[in-house]
Amino acid sequence: MTEPKSDLHRYLQSVREAVVWKLDGLSEYDIRRPLTPTGTNLLGLVKHLAGVEAGYFGDTFGRPFPEPLPFMADDAEPNADMWATAGESREDVVALYRRVWAHADATVEALPLDAVGEVPWWSEERRRTTLHLILVHVIAETNRHAGHADIVRELIDGAAGLRRDNDNLPRAEREWWDSYQARLEQVAREAGQS
Repeated sequence: MTEPKSDLHRYLQSVREAVVWKLDGLSEYDIRRPLTPTGTNLLGLVKHLAGVEAGYFGDTFGRPFPEPLPFMADDAEPNADMWATAGESREDVVALYRRVWAHADATVEALPLDAVGEVPWWSEERRRTTLHLILVHVIAETNRHAGHADIVRELIDGAAGLRRDNDNLPRAEREWWDSYQARLEQVAREAGQS
């Protein structure tokens, strides 16, 4: 039988690694280029998630992340956490995320799942919460952004999949995927004409 806290932590670590893996093998341009109308980009997702974990596992439990994060400050420009400046290298952003992981992991290790914290940016009636709920919340948010990273990466170079060692996709040749995509397009057109 496994322990619930270690199960939650394992799922969080797995998705953290998946997000960082989506940067592998891409140029500086490709990891920064906005591929949606709202500017979603791979390196920005990593930077955003660093800020998410610093806040939820730091400030929420009175254990603030020891480094300043100007992109998370109240006076930062809107969406400053969703993109990396030209002066912020891939190595800088990934290293920050890994330092935040270590800080978050120390919080998870130090506190029981029923430890109470307070999320200052949540509404007054929801503000008080537990480490258990924060773990679930951060796993859900990280998975949501991992899905964004999956789509952005596929748009860049066609790379897709769950993990480096398990793409979780049907084994098929390019022709099959082209045919599959064409079939779905045809179904969508037919349904749109109904």
